[in-house]
Amino acid sequence: MTDHISPDTSNGRPRMTDIAVLRQRARQHIEEGAVTDGYAANREAVIHMLNGALATELVCVLRYKRHYFMAAGIHSEPVAAEFLEHANEEMGHADQLAKRIVQLQGEPNFSPDGLSARSHAEYVPGTTLREMIKEDLIAERIAIESYREMIAYLGQDDPTTRRILVDILAVEEEHADELSALLAGMKD
Repeated sequence: MTDHISPDTSNGRPRMTDIAVLRQRARQHIEEGAVTDGYAANREAVIHMLNGALATELVCVLRYKRHYFMAAGIHSEPVAAEFLEHANEEMGHADQLAKRIVQLQGEPNFSPDGLSARSHAEYVPGTTLREMIKEDLIAERIAIESYREMIAYLGQDDPTTRRILVDILAVEEEHADELSALLAGMKD
């Protein structure tokens, strides 16, 4: 007898596939790695979307790093430390996105050519500490909306990518809260 979960559609849940069928499907198209027949999203569209998110994260890393090095003034030390922490977290996001793109049989686009055009957020350097915080907060707000839209687009078609994006979104929201608090604490 094959080990499987008995189909039960009376509760509105999808049926579980017989183990023998799962085993047979897994042997097909093995060169596609993690992308199985059950992958419901448009893989090319998801890779394109993730490359846009990757570009956004890379632009944010560059902007935060600039702000870290350019922060000056009596209140700059804790703000610069926040910039550096955010830069490192954004680089971690970029790494996660690149890894997922590869899992989906795509190629992460790290090319500096067109990086700014592919990014959702802009690279605005800012000259004062207040302007730097403000521009970083604007970029975080753009990222938050972008990630929310990507998550909605995916729905349940790609739960792995969705989970990655949800986790990144939570950090972006945390960044926005921290920057907002810094901005509120700055004197004009």
